[in-house]
Amino acid sequence: MLLGSSRAGWMPLGWPFPHKNVGFFSGVLSPPGVSTSAPGSSQGKGSVSLLGSRRLFFDTHALVCLLEENGFTTQQSEVIVSALVKIMNTNLDMIYKDMVTKVQQEIALQQVMSHIGAVKKDMIILEKSEFSALRSENEKIKLELQQIKKQVMDEITKVRADNKLNLNLEKSRVKELYSLNERKLLEMRTEIVELHAQQDRALTQTDRKIDTEVADLKTMLESHKLDNIKYLAGSVFTCLTVALGFYRLWI
Repeated sequence: MLLGSSRAGWMPLGWPFPHKNVGFFSGVLSPPGVSTSAPGSSQGKGSVSLLGSRRLFFDTHALVCLLEENGFTTQQSEVIVSALVKIMNTNLDMIYKDMVTKVQQEIALQQVMSHIGAVKKDMIILEKSEFSALRSENEKIKLELQQIKKQVMDEITKVRADNKLNLNLEKSRVKELYSLNERKLLEMRTEIVELHAQQDRALTQTDRKIDTEVADLKTMLESHKLDNIKYLAGSVFTCLTVALGFYRLWI
């Protein structure tokens, strides 16, 4: 089936009908109530009432006749053909929504070119007027930035000098504190040595005292041992004498 339109710039779409008796001719869709048929055919049989005013590149009357030959009635075949035409019209409308004609394309191109020319003119005017002002402002900003950089560098040098002085002062303070701590440590060491010496002396004296007391205790123990031995010997002799006396008396 070949589909076509009277709009400028559109190419007809081709879909050949498979039946041999169907011819191809340009038929115009009539308004509601008007029948469309092939030239030379009767208006009674095979007439189809169609909507729209778009041109079709196939013989609707031949299609109606083909449907009648295949067992459809005249009314059924006309309804089928009208439904096919409506479907084709809706499909073409959907396609036309996303497409433009050559004339519209040329008009759009002319409009775009005119807009581009206007933009170019505006750019030239901006280059002459606003760009010069921007350049002067940029130069002023550059000078201000250079001055700010100088001020910042001066501040940085001052801060570095102050930091160096503070570091030197802190180093001197730390050195003084370190020397004082070393002196205190030496004094503490001397005191500790003296305390150790005093403790050693006290320990030696206590050791001597302990030795003398131990020797005295040993002599006292020896004397007590002798006294105990003497006492035991006397008591033993007295017991023996008493026993001998009783033995003699007993005999």
